[in-house]
Amino acid sequence: MTPAISMFNPVEADLQLLAENLKQLVGNRHPILFTAAEHLFGAGGKRIRPAIVLLISRATMLEQDITPRHRRLAEITEMIHTASLVHDDVVDESEMRRGVPTVHSLFGNRIAILAGDFLFAQSSWYLANLDNLEVVKLLSEVIMDLATGEIQQGMNRFDASISVETYLKKSYYKTASLIANSSKAAGLLSEVSLETAEHLYNYGRHLGLAFQIVDDILDFTSTEDTLGKPVGSDLKSGNFTAPVLFALKEKPYLEVLIEREFAQEGDLEQALGLIQDSQGVQQARELAAQHAKSAAEHLAVLPPSESHQALMNMTEYVLSRLY
Repeated sequence: MTPAISMFNPVEADLQLLAENLKQLVGNRHPILFTAAEHLFGAGGKRIRPAIVLLISRATMLEQDITPRHRRLAEITEMIHTASLVHDDVVDESEMRRGVPTVHSLFGNRIAILAGDFLFAQSSWYLANLDNLEVVKLLSEVIMDLATGEIQQGMNRFDASISVETYLKKSYYKTASLIANSSKAAGLLSEVSLETAEHLYNYGRHLGLAFQIVDDILDFTSTEDTLGKPVGSDLKSGNFTAPVLFALKEKPYLEVLIEREFAQEGDLEQALGLIQDSQGVQQARELAAQHAKSAAEHLAVLPPSESHQALMNMTEYVLSRLY
């Protein structure tokens, strides 16, 4: 299956430029924040979100080159994503991210929270300078959604009664909203029709949900080295994802372990065993595949091009991470 990096061939030069620009956008007025940003943007990551923005920009601007506003939107998208990761790591008390120490483990919680706030504020300022009210509204909604998703996740800890629909709504807020709204925003900057813009939004929404479901499956099927965090860490912290919610319908004793918050020795290992012994992971795989398929269907509105094909490949790549 196509690795993410080779899929980005149509926008490889654009992503190179983006990597150089990101550090400059933060500016060096605040040495510690600049050091934190340099650490973040230098930590690698696949740059999937800005790549999607750039691919949609190119797929909708076939007759001409993409504009500086398209490029800036991709940079804003990565800044918002990075800001959310900094805050997530503080909330989750994560020591590592992408194989490198997290900002808060290096600089402390106070600096990490301020660095995240600074990146959100900076991205909002660049967003306003795009001078497109509709795009400002879309990306401002993303920042609200990220906070809503984090609050919802915190309030639902160790709640075995949450539905798959509630889980998907939280996954939309935390992951899919940014991909969906930035995809639509890229189309609006290309002046596509409102109907096409809506298809681009739905491509991003379904792709983002598939991404999150796959991430949640990997929390049970991958290794600590690959994940960069302990296997089952979401389960341990009381954040119940698709494999758990499906397994609960099949393994009632799982609820007993959850109710006592894995307080007794061996509870967590027993819970992981019950999930592995159920159809939970398989049903979650099927759910991810449904969303990836829906994402691909929404691309039918775009004319054939190398960038269009790369966006299609992305829907297959999401699922390929499971195998």
